[in-house]
Amino acid sequence: MHNRPHIPAAERQAWHRNLRWIGGLLAIWFVVTFVVSWYARELRFDFFGWPFSFWVGAQGALIVYVLMAALYAWRMNRADDAGPDEHPVAPTPPSQGASRSTHSDVA
Repeated sequence: MHNRPHIPAAERQAWHRNLRWIGGLLAIWFVVTFVVSWYARELRFDFFGWPFSFWVGAQGALIVYVLMAALYAWRMNRADDAGPDEHPVAPTPPSQGASRSTHSDVA
């Protein structure tokens, strides 16, 4: 038999929503990091006075990464404010040593 605790359906759904957000953000990261960089030489036009390929490599990707981190942090803060029924973090079962005090080993 499995010793896994029962996870309520609402928490499972919230966790799957979180995984979809992570998957979407990873897809954006992949496109910005590899796809745009791969085809950047073919994108020959000026963007704010610089060649677009230079701008993507020097500034654009970094801006996208910061925006992605801010979006994810905003999303997680919103989920935390929604309460325990909407919490997107998967519950973890307590470990065997979780009930021990931090001072139990001190003589």
